[in-house]
Amino acid sequence: MTRRRHLPDDDDINAFRAALKAAGVRRIATNQADPGKPRRDGLAQQARRHAAVESSTTQSSGRTSDGRVEAVRPSEYLEFSVPDLPWRTFSQLKRGQTAWQAGLDLHGHTLEEARAELESFLRDAASQGLRCVLVVHGKSWGTTADFPVLKSHTNAWLREWPGVLAFCSAIDIDGGTGAVYILLRKRGQ
Repeated sequence: MTRRRHLPDDDDINAFRAALKAAGVRRIATNQADPGKPRRDGLAQQARRHAAVESSTTQSSGRTSDGRVEAVRPSEYLEFSVPDLPWRTFSQLKRGQTAWQAGLDLHGHTLEEARAELESFLRDAASQGLRCVLVVHGKSWGTTADFPVLKSHTNAWLREWPGVLAFCSAIDIDGGTGAVYILLRKRGQ
């Protein structure tokens, strides 16, 4: 059984528009929501734009992008897994029950240095056949950004790395939301 949709005629449309006008409803000027947040500082935005232009002019040979990333909060819990990873395996990783075999601390590195270090570390871990590693990215605010730069970029880079099956924020004893456990693909997988 199909129902026919009632299409309003011109009189109904005109009556509706008149009622809206009488109620004081105005047409919106822009089609953007106001999030209620204060505008960003112009100097910080200009510095980010300049840094983006500079990074796009330098040629990098890595496998991870250096483009715009989604900002994460310092205390935000990070997690990612490939769709076919068994739930139990990911659950054990999140509870810290998968022992990590090597670690990398990115504190004090510039963004490009951190990227190169992380790529090198992941390549070495894969060549050694390691299954789980820990990367400490920290959660401090960037000097020119209003979000934790290394944490946000690490989150994006790990999602792109082909050998990463899953990652999640570490338990408190291993660094909490300032570090991530990374589950790596087994050789031949």
